[in-house]
Amino acid sequence: MIVITGATGNVGRTLVRLVASSGQAVTAVSRGIQPADVPAGVRAVAADLADPASLRPALDGADTLFLLVAGEDPEGIVAEAKAAGVRRIVLLSSQGAGTRPGAYAHAVAFENAVTGSGLDWTLLRSGGLASNAYAWVQPIKTARVAPAPFGDVGLPFIDPDDVAATAAAVLISTGPAADVHKGQTYVLTGPAITTPRQRAEAIAEALGEPVEFVEQTRDEAYAQMTQFMPAPVAEGTLAILGAPTEEEQQISPDVESILGRPGTPFAEWAHRNAPAFR
Repeated sequence: MIVITGATGNVGRTLVRLVASSGQAVTAVSRGIQPADVPAGVRAVAADLADPASLRPALDGADTLFLLVAGEDPEGIVAEAKAAGVRRIVLLSSQGAGTRPGAYAHAVAFENAVTGSGLDWTLLRSGGLASNAYAWVQPIKTARVAPAPFGDVGLPFIDPDDVAATAAAVLISTGPAADVHKGQTYVLTGPAITTPRQRAEAIAEALGEPVEFVEQTRDEAYAQMTQFMPAPVAEGTLAILGAPTEEEQQISPDVESILGRPGTPFAEWAHRNAPAFR
């Protein structure tokens, strides 16, 4: 059985569907999850990664765990997984854990707990998600404006469905195919660099209406971001957004290598999700 944490999130919801459609037994986990939140045949268990002991009912009978970087006790989560008989952990981490470990110490702690567990493991280091554009839902809906800092600095944002598809391919692999992924760290990016200004233009094109890009100052963006994320994470994120390293701007081959197809362009994500911005 495969246990998927974060099962109602931008990546998790698609991941649950993909893994379940492969015929694997799936337990979907998130806080407050209900059976109606998951496909038929998927077991839904409410648990909180901030409380590792709460995972015990979900982990009962599991052999594989898909884990998010969430909560403050990665060692405790791994201990619960081992006690339940889990043999493999696939961790969705952040590219920043490799490029800026000081700013992404939380993700690094999870990676260290997983890689030091003695279990089989695979790390998925995701770049920025296309769904970060959901931060524009209200300003675009109400005023047709898209505010962001560093308007002409580009990064290869990735469609969360591609993260889910990559994770699913790793999770459902068996035998020699699964062995290929053991001990591997994959960097997941989109197929092309786009700037905030270009992403706003893509949403405008998908809507068929003008959307004005409004460039924020760094301080304005920091004040907004720290309303929903810790200050060190906001600092690290702004550092990547404003002054990405050469590595952070590279197009990783890992998504295409695993899926056998290129990643999804941001414009396609925008068309698929245009109703959210209307």
